[in-house]
Amino acid sequence: MKWNNKLYLSILCVILEGLLSGSNFMVMFYIFRILLTRQMEMEKIMVITGGIGAIFILRLLIYSFSYVQGQLGGAKVSREIRLFLGDKLKRIPLSRFQKSQTGEYINAATENINSYEQILTHKVGDVIKNLTLVIMLIVFVSTLYVPSGLILLLALLMFIPAIALSFRAVKKYGRKKNEICVENVSSMVEYITGIQTFRAYGIGGRKNKSVMSSMKKFSDISFIYESKIIPDGVMYSILIGSSLPIEIIVAGNQWNQGRLDTVSFVMICLLPLFFTKLLGSIFVDMTSYKNLMIAKNKINAVIQMPEENQMNSDFQPKKHDIVLEHVDFSYEPGQSICKNLNLCIENQKLTAIVGESGSGKSTILNLIAKYYEPDAGEVRIGGYSIMDKGTEQVLSQISTVEQEVFLFNDTIRNNIRYARPQADDIEIELACKEANCEEFIKKLPMGYETNVGENGNQLSGGERQRLSIARAILKDAPILLLDEATANLDVENELAVKLAIKNLLKKKKTVVMIAHTMSIVKNADKIVVIANGKVKEEGTHEKLLRLNGKYADMWKAEQML
Repeated sequence: MKWNNKLYLSILCVILEGLLSGSNFMVMFYIFRILLTRQMEMEKIMVITGGIGAIFILRLLIYSFSYVQGQLGGAKVSREIRLFLGDKLKRIPLSRFQKSQTGEYINAATENINSYEQILTHKVGDVIKNLTLVIMLIVFVSTLYVPSGLILLLALLMFIPAIALSFRAVKKYGRKKNEICVENVSSMVEYITGIQTFRAYGIGGRKNKSVMSSMKKFSDISFIYESKIIPDGVMYSILIGSSLPIEIIVAGNQWNQGRLDTVSFVMICLLPLFFTKLLGSIFVDMTSYKNLMIAKNKINAVIQMPEENQMNSDFQPKKHDIVLEHVDFSYEPGQSICKNLNLCIENQKLTAIVGESGSGKSTILNLIAKYYEPDAGEVRIGGYSIMDKGTEQVLSQISTVEQEVFLFNDTIRNNIRYARPQADDIEIELACKEANCEEFIKKLPMGYETNVGENGNQLSGGERQRLSIARAILKDAPILLLDEATANLDVENELAVKLAIKNLLKKKKTVVMIAHTMSIVKNADKIVVIANGKVKEEGTHEKLLRLNGKYADMWKAEQML
């Protein structure tokens, strides 16, 4: 967030423009003086008019240059922050994106940066310019009558406790307002993402209690925020406004006694009006500045977030067996998902994981892919611990096919190419053919160049799933994680996806599959039954049936269905 030369130049020009603006008071003083002495002549009028015009044009030129430099400098800082945040988000552990609210990152990269840019391009310049004018007024009035200048100086000094009270209120309520704003953004993202579901159940709009509650909280904190800060500003305005009658009394006494000339007395009476307005503007701008600085602190909070380990060397184990040893994991403190979990997945074998919903099956895949870090214990691939490896290094060895498929708002070809950016068109089309995608792609208006829409909303669930498998085929990683890839599909699409998975499994890979139906996993090299975050049973289909335990019960229940 370092300032650049354009911003410094902009501030310098703002100060100069403020000084030129203050020179108008001296011109006004001169005009009053010659009017009172009846020495106004056409020649003087022309000189004064020319002087005022020259000052105006010079101010306009300086202001224009300052404004452009400020905007360019602020935009450059914002650009650098956005680029830095984009790079930073790549280094934040993926578990943070699971545990933290999405709104925190959205706000930091959008609203908070915009607010900080507003500080750079507007608030700082406005405050400095108005402070320059205030100081000029105090100095000018002091040259007319020192006690009057001291009265204005006292009004300026009263600004310190007033703004301190305002800053304290902003720190307390502004921070709370920002936190609720983050919750509100997360709530709105969830609402917009799930709008179809909400409307299907008749809980859209005002009927959505979560969104309405979030918006009510934001409305309430906004009211509280204003109610705590406005009274401070009003009281300060009253106090500095009292400088005008005091000035009239003090300077008027001197005028009555003939110690102060009429023009000086008139200027001393008029200038506090402008002085009061300036201090009021500074108070508002400084309060806004403090509030906007919360945005800077939020950006800094993201910047200061711990980063995952980044190893310079490639992670290229010769074997791809996977071992989870004494692993503990919980999403929230005190709510254990895995407790002392021990699991061995053999190299180039198909291991199926089954168990009841919530038993920890998907969590195991997330730990292997390093989407999460275990609270205790160790995860090893090919004999190497992944605890000191970067997530991207680990994922370079893994292809995933998940129940929820994410597609970019891009063409089918580009969506597949993300798996291996250097792949050519022929490799992409071969991967799609093996993933059983070719038939439906050819029916699309532009074939492989068809845009899939936001998160693939132009495609069916089965079509999206097959594209996900095409990605896995194209990546051709030695480890394959399948997380209930056929769940929630109709019969036709489930068959198409199963055929695609069959092609995916042709090559020798270490495969870990989670499935909700026993018939899919019966031919696995090893079946692992998970219950309460631990391995309950493991072995082949026949061995587990002979045990007559949990797996046998699940098999019998499915056969009855």
